[in-house]
Amino acid sequence: MKIFQFFNCLILAALVAGCHRAASPEPTGDPKVAGEKISFPADSTQLASLELAPVESRAPASTELSGRLTWNDDVTVRIFTPFAGRVRKITADIGQSVEKNSSLAEVESPDFGQAQADARKAESDLKLAQRSLTRERELFAHGAAAQKDVEAAEDAQAQAEAEHSRAVSKIAAYGANADSLDEVFILRSPLAGTVVDKSVSPGLEVRPDQMLANMPEITAPLFIVSDPAQLWIQIDATEVDVPRLLPGREFTFTSRAFPDETFTGRVDKVSEFIDPNTRTIKVRGSVDNSRRRLKAEMFVNVILPGGETHGLSVPAAAVFLKGEKHFVFVQEKPGEFTRHEVAIGSEQAGRVLILSGLQAGQQVVTDGCVFLQQLLE
Repeated sequence: MKIFQFFNCLILAALVAGCHRAASPEPTGDPKVAGEKISFPADSTQLASLELAPVESRAPASTELSGRLTWNDDVTVRIFTPFAGRVRKITADIGQSVEKNSSLAEVESPDFGQAQADARKAESDLKLAQRSLTRERELFAHGAAAQKDVEAAEDAQAQAEAEHSRAVSKIAAYGANADSLDEVFILRSPLAGTVVDKSVSPGLEVRPDQMLANMPEITAPLFIVSDPAQLWIQIDATEVDVPRLLPGREFTFTSRAFPDETFTGRVDKVSEFIDPNTRTIKVRGSVDNSRRRLKAEMFVNVILPGGETHGLSVPAAAVFLKGEKHFVFVQEKPGEFTRHEVAIGSEQAGRVLILSGLQAGQQVVTDGCVFLQQLLE
């Protein structure tokens, strides 16, 4: 009997101990989420995977953008021939200054000869129609011709005059006249300036439709006349840089040809759209090249002074995008993090300017933002 009571006591003690252990489970270490806040237990191993960095003050820094110098199209003309033919003589060379309507080359062209002949024939037809009208009017005055004959002569004279005007205007548009039938067309410069490029030589066959071809060696204009003292600069900017590239604003740039010199330009035009492939905005500026040291097609570095005021900055890895807004995770105290919306500025040297949403000295998460964002979602 005593042995039976002893075993009963052992069984009862074991049951009591088991109930006690079930009532005290081990801590799991899972974080708690409340709104924008995430809290981890002090002994959570997940905290070791998070890296932090302080919010630091940052002074505005200059920005470098790539640019390219080009001819100023307002003072540049690319010259093609309006008639097919063979180049007989070159009368202007690269670097030569030319006046408006100055001769650049002579082209032997049967097409131009036909235009000259048409103008000469139209002049002859007009003279014949005028004489016929005069004769019909005299005959009509003496009763030797009918009214309809006079009217027919007047109609013929009007048609001849219109054809003469058309033929003469055609060759006059190219600076020629019907005084000669030599079939030699003078290729002239429509603007005063300097011959900055030439892709023509004596004996070369040219035609007016070569500008429509797809081969660069064919589509090149015969001459380019421009004013090298006035250049354009094409800048590839980002949307963040646009506020500092408003029309009329000055900027500086450097060239590898003159590494110790700084040049000045002025913004003229800003594109109305962003290139969907490069995500850049085209900006055009003008450059004073009076000293003729800069050359078209040079690549340059455009320097924009810091446009923002002194502000705060965080590592670029701390900022992430959700929808159209930017956020960071801030450590409020050890193990407790809150998502903050921020307004950002430009990025320099791996750090992003923070315009609003943070305070200096706060700690932000730089590694583990994706994990924390997943917990909120």
